[in-house]
Amino acid sequence: MTDDRKSGLALFAGAVGMIITMAFHPHGVVSAAQVESMARNLTAVHSLALASLPLIVLGLLGLSQRLKGSDRLALSALVLYALAAVAVMNAAVMDGLVAPNVMRRMVEAGASARDSWSVVFRYNFEVNQANARLYVVGSSLAVILWSIAILRSGSLARGVGIFGCILGVLTVAAMGSGKLTPDVHGFGAVIVGQGIWFITVGALLWGRHEADASSQTG
Repeated sequence: MTDDRKSGLALFAGAVGMIITMAFHPHGVVSAAQVESMARNLTAVHSLALASLPLIVLGLLGLSQRLKGSDRLALSALVLYALAAVAVMNAAVMDGLVAPNVMRRMVEAGASARDSWSVVFRYNFEVNQANARLYVVGSSLAVILWSIAILRSGSLARGVGIFGCILGVLTVAAMGSGKLTPDVHGFGAVIVGQGIWFITVGALLWGRHEADASSQTG
């Protein structure tokens, strides 16, 4: 299997894992009796996200190698996405590993200690949201740079480059204006949009073998 195909497969698997994470991400107010079930679900879906992120980074490393040039757009995009990935991993840890335990402590605590745990839970939420915002902006800027590199190099279909530029600009603008918030629905929309771009790029990388073979034959 070629490096392009391995990269395409990694992008596809990672993107699907992130989409599944958001599709099954629990949300909403729950009763004390439902806390344990939600805690387990939170841990499960965020564990999937934590496993999916390295696959996406590996796939994007392959994309950057395919698009490498003297302008270093692809390399800059990879650095930006890697930093954004660290932020979203922190968000996943806070929401999937820390929050469930805090929720359990809130249920177990007596009335006198419950308010203190509520403060801890709120702080955890704010840290999660801050890291999610960093990911949205950083990863969107990275997608824009990769898309520009695609358009300049002609290595992949121009359509995916155009789509990536539009997606990245709209996402950053929506986040900056406050119209997009990193809650379950807003962040989920970002993951789906990026997932479509990742999967499309992955499919194009997977097909590079046939494209190269055809050009050599011609």
